[in-house]
Amino acid sequence: MSFGLTKVPAGHVAAVVTYLEMKARPEPRETPDSPLRLERWDRVDPARYRDLFRRVGGRWLWFSRLAMSDSELLEKTGTVYEVVDEAGAPAGMLELDFRPDKCMILFLGLVPELAGRGHGRWLFAETLRLAWAPGIEEVRVHTCSLDHPAALPAYLRAGFTAVGRAFESFPDPRLAGLLPRDVAPQLPLID
Repeated sequence: MSFGLTKVPAGHVAAVVTYLEMKARPEPRETPDSPLRLERWDRVDPARYRDLFRRVGGRWLWFSRLAMSDSELLEKTGTVYEVVDEAGAPAGMLELDFRPDKCMILFLGLVPELAGRGHGRWLFAETLRLAWAPGIEEVRVHTCSLDHPAALPAYLRAGFTAVGRAFESFPDPRLAGLLPRDVAPQLPLID
């Protein structure tokens, strides 16, 4: 067996993507208590969406939606739920893409200020409840090594099965100006 490293060009970031699926509805579990609530958006406003997307995913270098034109964003956006705190302030997001018998969890996360307070368990339970809508036979999600360290273990604990893996490399969105240079301090910038 040989081991090798794949060099990542300066100005780029690399991640290992894990493809996960759940082919059977999980046994119902009690939803953890949380003062947060989900509000479904009837209409996506691109500026509002990008602001929330940046606040929730900036630390994890979410950038794909930031690089899209308004029309492309509106075309590719699924069903969006905003997580709202007790004061009515944006606190996270959930985006699901429903196909005839499948649901893809596109984005799921909370603002960094809520990390480590147990709200992720609530959001995850709500996500599975919504994803397993009537007629859905499979729920899928992709996570990567840039996401929150608890993401992959949480999906596996919930009953998802890893079915594939890929290596992804892309220009660092901080250098392209899509995200501030100081986000994602866990991943140093390499110009």
